Amino acid sequence: MMNYKGYGCSIRFDDEADIFHGEVTGLRDVVTFQGRTVDELKAAFRESVDDYHDFCASRGEAPDKPYSGRFLLRVDPSLHRRLAELSADEGESLNNWIASRLGELTETT
Repeated sequence: MMNYKGYGCSIRFDDEADIFHGEVTGLRDVVTFQGRTVDELKAAFRESVDDYHDFCASRGEAPDKPYSGRFLLRVDPSLHRRLAELSADEGESLNNWIASRLGELTETT
């Protein structure tokens, strides 16, 4: 995964056109880029993020910020209780315990 100024992206390869296509993720706006080589792709990604910032500045708007690292999750109260018990058993806050478990899940994918 490429990151630049806190922004990430998704990348696909078009075998017929022999080119990589990318899109900056986490934005309401659509910001894309492409390249034939990895170096071209990296440079195009950085240029697209910079262009997005310049475009927003020219319109007097703040660019969407990369993910803050916070999100709200609603669960059944009985699940909330059980998760709190499990985290307390391990001496961790509920937030840290869940973040750790989510991190473990993403390491295996």
